[in-house]
Amino acid sequence: MHDALQVAPSTVRPTAWRRAVLRLRAAPWTTLVEMACRAGYVARGAVYLSIGLCAWLAALRLTPHARGSIGALEAWAQWPFGVAMIGLAMVGLFAFMGWRVLQAVFDADRQGRSLKAWLSRGGQMVSGLVYGGLALSLFGLLETFDELREVDEQARTREMVASVLAWPGGGLAVMAAGLFVLAAGVGNMVQAMSPRFAQRLDCDGETRRQAGWIGRLGYLARGAAFLPAGAFVLQAGLHARANEATGLGGALDALESLPFGRPVMACVALGLMAFGVYALFEARFRPMRLSSTGSRPRSEP
Repeated sequence: MHDALQVAPSTVRPTAWRRAVLRLRAAPWTTLVEMACRAGYVARGAVYLSIGLCAWLAALRLTPHARGSIGALEAWAQWPFGVAMIGLAMVGLFAFMGWRVLQAVFDADRQGRSLKAWLSRGGQMVSGLVYGGLALSLFGLLETFDELREVDEQARTREMVASVLAWPGGGLAVMAAGLFVLAAGVGNMVQAMSPRFAQRLDCDGETRRQAGWIGRLGYLARGAAFLPAGAFVLQAGLHARANEATGLGGALDALESLPFGRPVMACVALGLMAFGVYALFEARFRPMRLSSTGSRPRSEP
C-alpha cells in the first residue's frame, strides 16, 4: 500500500500550464515559435468572428453594411482598450504569416513533394501574403486613429484594382486574381465535405467531432462569401473597370440581393463566426511539428 501511494502522484497528468512550462524549458525557441503560431490562429479567429458579427448585424438591419476584415477590426476602436486589441491582432496576424511561411517553404506539415502537396503549399504561401498584407493594413489603421478617419474598404479595393489594370496585361492579372479567389471559395466548400475534416486536431474524439461540425459550417460559409468576391474581381478585369471590384464586405452585401437574401446573409454570417471559432480550436489542438521541419514527410494513416 505504501508503494502504491508513492507511485500514484507520478500518474497524475500535469496541467496545460505545467506542460507548457516543461516544454519551454526543454526547447525554448521551438516552443516560443509554436506559441506565436498558435497566437496567429487566435488572431485569425478574431478577424472572422468580427466579420461574421458585422454581417449578422447588417442582415438584421442594425448596421447599414457588412464589413470586410479591416472595417470589422476598425470597429474595435470604439471598445475599451480597442486600440491595444487591434495592435495585438496585428502582431498575431504577422505570426500567422510566419506560420504559413513555415508550412509553405519548410513543409512544417510534412506534406511531401507531390503535385497536390505543392499546390497546397502554394495556397498556404498566398494565404500568408494575404494575412501579412492585412497586418500591414492594421498598422496603417493604427496610424490614422488620431485623424478619426474611417476606412473605406471598397474604395481601397478599387484603387488597388485600378493600379493593377494600369500595368501591361493588367486586365489578365486582375482576372487571374478573381479566378484564384473563386478557386479558393470552391476549395473551401470542397474541404468542408472531406471525410477527414478535423482529423488532424490532437484532442479527444468528442471534441474533434464538435470542432469538425463547427469547422465544416465555417468553411462552407467562407467559400460562399469568396464566390461573389471573386466574381466581382473577375468581372472588373474582364471589363477593365475597377469600380466593378469589391472586397469581402461588398460581396457579403451582394448576398442580400439574392432571393431570400437577408436569411442567406444571416446564415453566411453565422458560418463566418463558426470559422472564427474553429480557428480557436486549431490554436489549441492543431499539431505543429516545428522541431522536424524539413524532414521526410510522415505517412498518413
